Amino acid sequence: MASSVTSPEAPNAVVFNITDILRILPHRYPFLMVDRIIELEPGKRIVGLKNVTINEPFFQGHFPGVPVMPGVLVVEAMAQVAGIMTYHDMPGSEGKLIYFTGIENAKFRRPVVPGDQLRIEMELLNQRHNFGTMRGRASVEGRLVAEATVRFAMVDRPPQ
Repeated sequence: MASSVTSPEAPNAVVFNITDILRILPHRYPFLMVDRIIELEPGKRIVGLKNVTINEPFFQGHFPGVPVMPGVLVVEAMAQVAGIMTYHDMPGSEGKLIYFTGIENAKFRRPVVPGDQLRIEMELLNQRHNFGTMRGRASVEGRLVAEATVRFAMVDRPPQ
């Protein structure tokens, strides 16, 4: 697996590539919403990237002729980036699932369209045992597109 922290001298260095992410998150296509992690400060913050392409299945219906990434999926991308940090930081996270349990203060500032690279920055506000809260901001080319506070819970994975 890649290193745990990037340096300020290498702002776009890869901390986790897609292969690493697939080992960490249980999500798979078409619901995997993060392609790369470029910064990670364990227990503090994480930065991930999502490359938005016209091949995304939701663009077929949202909206025909005017493709816009649904805001709820931007927030889902935020939650997945947060999940990567949580799985990485929490000892004994194998055999666990992280559930998105709440969202507060979600605001959508501008549309996300094919060709955009979504930069997702998540900051840990608090975590107690298996519950936590993170604040996130998503931007494209330095312009804020969405922000939200997300809550999560880590639970035992049900038997299959």
